[in-house]
Amino acid sequence: MQAIILAAGMGKRLGEYTKNNTKCMVPVNGTKLIDRMLGQLSGLGLKRVVIVVGYEGERLIDYLGSEFNGLKIEYVVNPIYDKTNNIYSLALAKEQMQEDDTILLESDLIFEDGMLDLLVENDAPNIALVAKYETWMDGTMVRIDEENNIVNFVPKAAFKYDETDQYFKTVNVYKFSREFAKSKYIPFLEAYTKAVGNNEYYENVLRILSFLNSHDLKALPVGNVKWYEIDDKQDLDIAEALFAEEKDILRKYYGRYGGFWRFPKMLDYCYLVNPYFCRTRIIDEIEANFRTLISEYPSGLKVNTLIASKCWGVKEEYIIPGNGAAELIKALMELLPGTLGIVRPTFEEYPNRRDKDSLVTFVPQNDEYRYTAADLMAYFGEHRADNILLINPDNPTGNFIPINDVLALAEWCEEQGIRLIVDESFVDFSEGWQFNTLLHDSTLEAHPHLVVMKSISKSYGVPGIRLGILCSADTAIISKMKSMVSIWNINSFAEFFMQIFTKYEKDYQRACDKFIEERNDFERNLRQISFLRVMPSQANYFFVEVLPPYTATELVLVMLKQHNILTRDCSNKVGLDGRQYMRIAVRSHEDNEKLISAFRQLDKNIKS
Repeated sequence: MQAIILAAGMGKRLGEYTKNNTKCMVPVNGTKLIDRMLGQLSGLGLKRVVIVVGYEGERLIDYLGSEFNGLKIEYVVNPIYDKTNNIYSLALAKEQMQEDDTILLESDLIFEDGMLDLLVENDAPNIALVAKYETWMDGTMVRIDEENNIVNFVPKAAFKYDETDQYFKTVNVYKFSREFAKSKYIPFLEAYTKAVGNNEYYENVLRILSFLNSHDLKALPVGNVKWYEIDDKQDLDIAEALFAEEKDILRKYYGRYGGFWRFPKMLDYCYLVNPYFCRTRIIDEIEANFRTLISEYPSGLKVNTLIASKCWGVKEEYIIPGNGAAELIKALMELLPGTLGIVRPTFEEYPNRRDKDSLVTFVPQNDEYRYTAADLMAYFGEHRADNILLINPDNPTGNFIPINDVLALAEWCEEQGIRLIVDESFVDFSEGWQFNTLLHDSTLEAHPHLVVMKSISKSYGVPGIRLGILCSADTAIISKMKSMVSIWNINSFAEFFMQIFTKYEKDYQRACDKFIEERNDFERNLRQISFLRVMPSQANYFFVEVLPPYTATELVLVMLKQHNILTRDCSNKVGLDGRQYMRIAVRSHEDNEKLISAFRQLDKNIKS
């Protein structure tokens, strides 16, 4: 058996990375793609590898030479790489392809070692590796039958988004027998290039063979084996996270701050959203109006303030909508003078926007990081702060202060001349949530030093639309905030969400109630895991201490690498006692079952 690697392309979408290099010379985490691929091939006992070169081909030949770890390398040169596509590059290697069974690969791929074993160990002579379609995938799609025969190649012009549940993406790794290449593929390849030209794709020949009802080519789904195709800078960035070394992997994932739909089948237990409201009819209506919303300007801040006022029942002069709570947090923290009292551990977006010397920090002195309004009044009565931040329920601990106690704290702050900022982004996850909000004109007016922040992403489950609100009866601070943000700080999707939300309030109420039921069930299951100490929570996450034999980092890595589940290592958060902690989001029942199953498997391994 031999391998043929197509490496003639220019890789223009990678910009400066391929200015003087072929794509396969681009490093991922310090290792060039071609070095990784040849290293994987060299362990298969191949007769040779044939590399079709073109753009910067001499540089690649000089770099590799004639062998790699004992694997013989031969080259075929495509002199018109800038005028042709991969069908021509493969046609140039047609003689070699007819001399032996062949593994065909494209040089811009990165994959786990086990992927090539799937090919070699499978008895079928002709195989296309495929993966179930996901939204990040682009390129050649196929349909397969019950026996994994490829029955159709789906060209881009025929791609239908309402049929994606039937699609598989070709991984661009194939195994062809010498006989198949000689008797079928090469003759059709020659005829196709004569009829259509050389600026085409070699998969088109396979598509013609599938039209002829040929069952020569089997599809082999790769399952959970990791792979990625690197076409542009974003692909490179994602590949570096997917294939990071253990010491770097969490930094590369956490540093992305989202966008995890690009990661194949990964369950995100870091980011915190309502798993139920985003599945209701409100999303259907947004989807139905997608083309209008994407093609039209949103209204300006004045109109969106009016809509937000209607949506949350607060006077226009008391409310400002933002491009996510993050925009409003930044503006507020830059605006407020004096010192800021905080409780740690905390959501660091607030203190990160302040000078460290302006922070007055309270750390609860108990092993569950619980605290009350009385604790805050006692501490900040002794350690004066001009402003006090209360995240309620708190992030990451899930600590919750009941509404009457929050109002008592607000009254105390009024008496002390202290501004109280309450972030109630998670309050709709609390028991009796309908009665726990501060977003009432009467409440705001009774406490003019009170500022209430709410991220709509969290409890409403729509982080993609980037929406948050800030409310206060201090109209001077609201007015100042409005002067600090852009006139178009809200996009059309966020505006439309506010416009139609009141029609779906009952759906929202049901979603919140359903969530609380799921959280209670999830908590019962988490408490059965021997290496977790679970703390009470009124939010959509649990703060847990990780017990031996794991550290938090080890457990997070095991969950990511073995189960493709990303959780949050919190051990390095400021204010913790040096023990091992992590935060686990609450998702849908189906997803939570997968996480619990993974934990139980680890627990079983410990006890056996």
